[in-house]
Amino acid sequence: MNSNKDIAVMLKEAGILFAITLLSGLILGFVYELTKEPIRIQEERAIQEACSEVFESAAQFEEITYTLSGELSQELTADGVEIGSVFEALGTDGGLLGYVVQTTSTEGYGGNIVLYMGVTLEGTLNGISILEIAETPGLGMKAEDELAPQFQNKQAAAFTYTKTGSASDSEIDAISGATITTEAVTNAVNGGLKTVEVLRQGGESGE
Repeated sequence: MNSNKDIAVMLKEAGILFAITLLSGLILGFVYELTKEPIRIQEERAIQEACSEVFESAAQFEEITYTLSGELSQELTADGVEIGSVFEALGTDGGLLGYVVQTTSTEGYGGNIVLYMGVTLEGTLNGISILEIAETPGLGMKAEDELAPQFQNKQAAAFTYTKTGSASDSEIDAISGATITTEAVTNAVNGGLKTVEVLRQGGESGE
């Protein structure tokens, strides 16, 4: 008798747990559907704001598809760089002014460093905006204040960093005590410049 009673209690408890799990799943699904669209709109707004920050003269931005050659992809990978979304920066008349590139360094001191950068058709780097960084407080976290301004309105095929004081537009002063962060940001920017150069030459992109 006790055995049958125990089984009945177990089945009842299992049924209750199943009902709770099912209800929780339904609630989570409802909440996801309810918040999915607002989250999408917020993310798109954040992207547009990041694009506008690095390409103020553009009236709108349109994401494009692109393909990088195997050689360039290998080069970027060797530098710990990943290229994400690419946008055309368009004027009020719809004309192409340049590009905004999302580029990521996977070799930051504390993890990935994600930034947006705007480059004109003439090859001028308007500036960069760091969206994600998790570096050492007080050192690498100075990247937005100390590194980003150094790239503004510069024209260079590639940047290098120095610890002895920059002597040209293509040299960036390293953050004292945060060489890894400096190198990671510099590599990410150079990866974006290489990508834009391909697009400027009319190759390896598509709708």
